[in-house]
Amino acid sequence: MTDDSAGRRFPRFTRSDRLEHWVQVIAFTGLAITGLIQMWSESPFPKVIITGLGGINSTRFIHRTLAIAVLIATAYHLGTAGYRFFVKRIGKQMLPDLNDVRAAAHSVSYNLGFRGDPAMEGKFTFAEKAEYWSIIWGTVIMAITGLMMWNPVATTKILPGAFIPAAKAAHGGEAILAILAILVWHTYFVHVRRFNRSIFTGYLGEEEMLDEHPIQLAAIESGDDTITIPPETLKRRRRVFFPVYAAIVVLAAASVLVFLSYQEIAITTVDPPDTVVEIYTPYVP
Repeated sequence: MTDDSAGRRFPRFTRSDRLEHWVQVIAFTGLAITGLIQMWSESPFPKVIITGLGGINSTRFIHRTLAIAVLIATAYHLGTAGYRFFVKRIGKQMLPDLNDVRAAAHSVSYNLGFRGDPAMEGKFTFAEKAEYWSIIWGTVIMAITGLMMWNPVATTKILPGAFIPAAKAAHGGEAILAILAILVWHTYFVHVRRFNRSIFTGYLGEEEMLDEHPIQLAAIESGDDTITIPPETLKRRRRVFFPVYAAIVVLAAASVLVFLSYQEIAITTVDPPDTVVEIYTPYVP
């Protein structure tokens, strides 16, 4: 907690959290653009963008490069979230529970005018948890289906060929759902209902805490939010966590590399020639 001329401020995001967020923002935006224009590649406007990016093969290369950036960011998030959960033992606040169900029902009643008081919530509201876990679920779906389409040859060695068009449909549908969720849900809760600056500054003001996280604020005021971990316990947990985390990341990265390098990943798309050369003319007496 800090004090300034505008009042008390409470830490919300670390520098690492904010850096991770902006990497995801840039990668997600690029993936959305390069993915949507491939879905409607025969339409006039997407054709213009694809041409501007250097053609369909160049567009696919950009899309896949950004996808790799998301996978790396996801691996990093697995480490930071895992460290909080298994080492510091403070990550359980992000897990959904019955209190979130009650808070959601309470909020619906409040928004419809049936209740006069908003729901009392802690560090993470039910809306924030819903968005977080939807991103996790969406990332898993997009990663699996994207890799399947990236190397259909390897995919069809394991699964029937019908899984390729199914993966394409799931990938495109999940992409549209994710874009709409960001444009509607995230934009409303973070930018419209109240402009939340914490991703820029790392802090929330006292008024914002009272409005959105009153239970957490009460815990901070009473000192109940402070967790002290003995140094020996912290060292013991780290000795277990870091090797396990490293092994998971290395195994996952190796699996992806082996999968993508299996035989040919796909047939290269040939751009149409600038001029059409007639190679056969029927003989007309």
